[in-house]
Amino acid sequence: MSVQAEARRMSAPEIRARKGGAPIVSLTSYHAHTAQLLDSHVDLILVGDSLGMVMHGLETTVPVTVEMMIVHGRAVVRGTKRALIVVDLPFGSYEASPVEAFHTAARILKETGAGAVKLEGGVRMAETVRFLVDRGVPVMGHVGLTPQAINTLGSFKARGRDDAEADIIVADARAVAEAGAFSVVVEAVAEPVARRITEEIAPPTIGIGGSAACDGQILVLEDMLGLSPRVPKFVKRYAELGPAIEAAVSQYADEVRARTFPAAEHVYAPKVRKVS
Repeated sequence: MSVQAEARRMSAPEIRARKGGAPIVSLTSYHAHTAQLLDSHVDLILVGDSLGMVMHGLETTVPVTVEMMIVHGRAVVRGTKRALIVVDLPFGSYEASPVEAFHTAARILKETGAGAVKLEGGVRMAETVRFLVDRGVPVMGHVGLTPQAINTLGSFKARGRDDAEADIIVADARAVAEAGAFSVVVEAVAEPVARRITEEIAPPTIGIGGSAACDGQILVLEDMLGLSPRVPKFVKRYAELGPAIEAAVSQYADEVRARTFPAAEHVYAPKVRKVS
């Protein structure tokens, strides 16, 4: 009798080894149900701090807490068996020092069961990336548009569209790559910049508004499914679930008010007593 082997979860070193190989497929997820749907199709699931905006209605990712990341990260891990789960370190939980970053990362890995963490920033965060990696924490970098810095950047506009800024973003990517990041998210940068970064750094790049030349791609699941009212230019909507959900809810509401739901097939009949 043959026993089917259980799916083995993808690891950070395996993602790193995909540089220049088969493209890395990534999406975000914030709860067990969607994570389960994604698991057999993607290599990597990011529990992004975008959950603050997508799931909690926040204006930015800045207010997101470590506790929020742990709750959602734990749910995603429970819903998956195969994909590498990466959890964002939220704003204010890692910037002060490498030691602070390690304590936050260690807590998140312990309490969620995730396989890696992600942090934003380039040159200024390279020391922290190296500190974490040296202590056994796999780190995904994130350069270009860094949403946690929205109060400094002023808007969610594309980055690297002039030579000076492009050089800064390339230097950022190089710094976190050399510090030991196993992959680097490149968000909302001019296409030639994302292509250049991909060519110049050793770990794989994960593009989101970057370039088809990146070693992989990631999108926010709700954006690509048509559940978000406004999405960036770089999002392709693969479905329009928002209108479909609203139509279903509208039909349900109409049937409840008309007392046509529940129908006979949706309710329970009493047990029939047997006559002895």
